[in-house]
Amino acid sequence: MRHSHEGGGRRQRFFGHGELRLVILDILTRSASHGYEMIKEIESMTQGNYAPSPGVIYPTLDFLQDQAFITITEEENGRKKIAITVAGQHWLDENLEQLENIQARIKARCVGFQLRKNPQMKRALDNFKAVLDMKVNQEGLSDAQLKHIIGVIDRASLEIAQLD
Repeated sequence: MRHSHEGGGRRQRFFGHGELRLVILDILTRSASHGYEMIKEIESMTQGNYAPSPGVIYPTLDFLQDQAFITITEEENGRKKIAITVAGQHWLDENLEQLENIQARIKARCVGFQLRKNPQMKRALDNFKAVLDMKVNQEGLSDAQLKHIIGVIDRASLEIAQLD
């Protein structure tokens, strides 16, 4: 992954288990491709926020080939051309709802990445996380205090959702 994460901690995976397979098959419905081109296509799709490494993309391609969902053919220049098969198209069609959910999540995460690049938004979010962490982790937090904090978060979420 090509990103930095200040403040430590692990960043959430961009794709859940098996989701990259659907994304790759979807890319292949538009045209046959090569591994490197797929990496670049996914990086473009995520607006530069995620680019799968060869160590992620090639084992996924091997799996798809083992399932007969893709074919990989050697070209004269030594590159390998990857194409979706009828079985791959059928499997993709069966999982179209999941693919649409993945695409919606990618779009939402890209918006979030852009938003967090705004210095004022980053400051506000960092401040919110720090205060929330401090309050929720303090000794002796009562159930009533926790319920109040949850209410404040829910009201803020509702107010933001209602903005035009």
